[in-house]
Amino acid sequence: MMRNNIAKGGNCMEMKILYLPHELIIQILLRLPVKSLIRFKCVCKLWFSLISNPHFAKTHFELTIAYAHRIVFITSTPELRSIDLEASLNDDSASTSPNLNFLLPRSFSDLEIKGSCRGFIVLRCSSNIYLWNPTTRVHKQIPSSPFGSNLDANYFFGFGYDHSKDDYLLVSMCDDSNSATFLSHLEFFSLRANTWKEIECTTSTHFPYMNACDDPRVGCLFDGAIYWMACRHDISKNVIVGFDLMDRKLFDMQFPDDFEHEPTYCGLWGFEEYLSLWAMEYENDTVEIWVMKEYKVNSSWAKTLVLSMDDIPTQYFSPLSSTKSGDIIGTDGVTGLVKYNDKGRLLEHRSYCSDQYRSEVALYSESLLSLPNGNEQA
Repeated sequence: MMRNNIAKGGNCMEMKILYLPHELIIQILLRLPVKSLIRFKCVCKLWFSLISNPHFAKTHFELTIAYAHRIVFITSTPELRSIDLEASLNDDSASTSPNLNFLLPRSFSDLEIKGSCRGFIVLRCSSNIYLWNPTTRVHKQIPSSPFGSNLDANYFFGFGYDHSKDDYLLVSMCDDSNSATFLSHLEFFSLRANTWKEIECTTSTHFPYMNACDDPRVGCLFDGAIYWMACRHDISKNVIVGFDLMDRKLFDMQFPDDFEHEPTYCGLWGFEEYLSLWAMEYENDTVEIWVMKEYKVNSSWAKTLVLSMDDIPTQYFSPLSSTKSGDIIGTDGVTGLVKYNDKGRLLEHRSYCSDQYRSEVALYSESLLSLPNGNEQA
């Protein structure tokens, strides 16, 4: 930073450089958007080294996680759009077009999003699994499971982060076709160990879970666990099953006592600081929002909102997240986003992609984070 002073009685110019302590520079950089930091790597070697430091990336993520959220659309065309969660749906300056060049020339017709965590999105394409950071554009292919599980048959899939081990886990569960008792097969991939691990089903640890929906479901990541809706065939009851990412064990939670919806038309999501359920009621074109006010306490479930879908052409709404102001944003089932306020009033609806038949949607956070063991490609 410079200041120009004109000396009295003359026309000479005195240049003074104002010094900023290194610690202050770090604090300023830590509060800048990821895309700005990527550009600022070119300023000098010192800044390149600083911004590339894993500790800087982790601190930056922790400081910006509250507001650096975006929603990505991927269609089979392919067509990609990334939208700032906090911006108006009609603000074109808040929309960008990331690329998936590393997947070309593969077909995008069977591309699926299988999870999102700490800036990384899990993509399945042509039976291959990739981790992709839309902001930094780095990606990593995950090796196939050695246990012979069929990825197409996996009705539960999730992705999360184990803080205690600084490790990312991909978790999948599917029916064991060789089991006469319809028990499930559970396995996970550890990014830190770079290997798949099977959690065996025994008489003491059995997995009596079946898919409660008509199609495979991506788990909801919340408070250190991944959640799915399932049917426990041993007691003939629908439950919410969770996988604890730190203990690496399954556990059950109950639906609200007066929750009378079929899981096919429901979903799990994180609403503000609560684990939440949404349920579509097609008879009156509404969506109910339920929240668990006290975590893992079944009696604390409460229905908080009923949203009307009358003005949504697709007659569909699936919540994704809430903004800092409390607005609820979700997808219309194709390539559009819908926004309601915290009172349940429809605020905005907009379609982003020309492909109206199929799209994959995910919420992600902008981050500079790297994966354990590296081997990422740009």
